[in-house]
Amino acid sequence: MEIFDQKEARSRKITKYILIGLSVLFIAVMLILPLASVIVNSLREGVDYYFKALSTDYVTSALVVTFIATVIAVAVNTVFGLVASWVITKFDFKGKNVLSTLIDIPFSISPVIAGLAFIMTFGRLGWASEIIDSINSALGTDIQIVFAIPGVVLATIFVTFPFVSREIVPVLNTVGKDEEEAASILGAGGFKIFRKITFPHIKWALVYGIILCTARALGEFGAVHALSKTRGGTFTLPLEIDALYMSGSADSITAAFAVSSLLVLIAVAVLIVRNVFEFRTKSKNRKGK
Repeated sequence: MEIFDQKEARSRKITKYILIGLSVLFIAVMLILPLASVIVNSLREGVDYYFKALSTDYVTSALVVTFIATVIAVAVNTVFGLVASWVITKFDFKGKNVLSTLIDIPFSISPVIAGLAFIMTFGRLGWASEIIDSINSALGTDIQIVFAIPGVVLATIFVTFPFVSREIVPVLNTVGKDEEEAASILGAGGFKIFRKITFPHIKWALVYGIILCTARALGEFGAVHALSKTRGGTFTLPLEIDALYMSGSADSITAAFAVSSLLVLIAVAVLIVRNVFEFRTKSKNRKGK
């Protein structure tokens, strides 16, 4: 029996190391090496050219547009995520499951289709076009959605729609309603209940959702590509990378890698922040137990 146990333990140990090795090999081939190649190719022409490529007007404009779209999308989806999560977990009503399913639509629809849907809604042939034209005529404005910054923002909001709510809903379901109902019976108002009871439970889930939303917004290509038209005007960083690479010259391809490395560094920074908050959440949960 002891010999059998030793053989089983040895077999399990070998299996463990094989699986670990395969996992590390897969991650190295599929993630680490490609990202490392981006960094290496971005510095092919030297450090001076690297910073020169990042300081062009096109790249600066793309960085600004990306920042604007990301900040607005994160702000809108944070507010929506809190409201939707509260409604789904705290109230019972007809259509609750439908609402929960609709929130997940961006997970199952191609971003390109989302972009085309906005074009057919706000473009010249869209049903909202006449409304926008009427507003522009009445107020003397020049509001434009498609092929303008608002379209880029809408596309970014759409693709990042579910991230915040989908992090908060499981936490609220786990916590339940007992503490809030007890506070309500004792005379606490709705905002005080949220501030003192609900928010402390969901704060790390909220931060985690915001981080995921930010990462998704920074890297969006398909939906934004459908609604963006002008390089140096409505292009985001992923679109600028595509434009540089597709131009075909050696210098522009190197510049494309340089701009790509900027997104890689931002993604790594977001990943580090996410892991810090995840570690703090797990530490807090262990202390709570």
